[in-house]
Formats: sequence, structure tokens, C-alpha cells
Amino acid sequence: MKQIMSKAECLFTLQEIDESLERLATQLDEDYHDKNPVLLCVMNGAVMTMGHLLPKLPFNLETDYIHATRYGDKTVGGELNWRAKPNIDLNQRHVLLVDDIYDHGVTLTALRDFCQQAGAISVKALVLTDKQHNNKYGIQPEYIGLQLPDRYVFGFGMDYKGHLRNAPGIFAIKENAS
Repeated sequence: MKQIMSKAECLFTLQEIDESLERLATQLDEDYHDKNPVLLCVMNGAVMTMGHLLPKLPFNLETDYIHATRYGDKTVGGELNWRAKPNIDLNQRHVLLVDDIYDHGVTLTALRDFCQQAGAISVKALVLTDKQHNNKYGIQPEYIGLQLPDRYVFGFGMDYKGHLRNAPGIFAIKENAS
């Protein structure tokens, strides 16, 4: 992992991430200041995004988490595997899914469907990053922080083979790294 990190390219610094989260928080305050939403942290990747976003939100809200993954510790997606569903009753609530990356959209679509079937009044998604490619599925997130090139990225909650979630920024691996 040290070799991957030493050869990685920093795409976004912590300061750039924080500025993006400030902008998103302003948008959320406009949209949710009177709604008492449930913010669902999409595990594991969005832990850092959620942790840095929450102190920037001045309105009443509740939090919980949801965990469904297509990746596990792999670098390519597979079948959706449910690991945890929220404990908060989502019926008649405004729900905001907070995720780390909008890649293909399969997982995010399944999470939206779950929340809608649970009776949510509205279900929107916030993603810290949006990977730029044409293989998207489902509804685009309503709130997007940063645009990424179509490369494998890690850091600020996103992992490389289960590691490097704690990297201080968002990094891209070299094309020939493994």
C-alpha cells in the first residue's frame, strides 16, 4: 500500500474537499432547513464525507446508516450484498443518502428504491464525487461535490482493496499500479 500511495496522484486536497462540502452544505440548508431529514450514511465509503458534512449543517436532522455493497474489498463491482439497513423508520420522512462516489449508480439506485419502498416522502442523494464516464445507471444524484476523471480513486473514505480510506485527500492510482 505504501508503494501505491507513493506513486498516486492527488486529485483533490483536503482543503478542496472542505470547500466542496461547504458549498453542498449551503445547498442542503436551502432545501432542508424546515424538513428534519434523515441523512443516511452509505457505508463504508461515506463515513468521512458524512463526518465532515454534519458540522456544517445548521438545521434539525437525524442520522443513520445503510450498507449495501457491490465491491467489498475488490476494485470491480459485482452482485449487490446487503449488510445493514437503517434503524430509523423512513416512513413519511425526507431522506438524503450521503455517499462517497457516483460511479455506475447501481448501488445508489437500489438504495433509493429501498427508501422509497420504506415510505419516504422524498429520497435524494448527495455524493462527494462523480466519476466522469458514460456507463451510468439510474437517477443522477441531486447534490454533487467534485468531478473525477474515469480512473480508480481512493482516499477520504474511498478504499483501494480495503485500504487507504484514511489517505488525506482524493488520489488516483497510476494506470500501471496494482
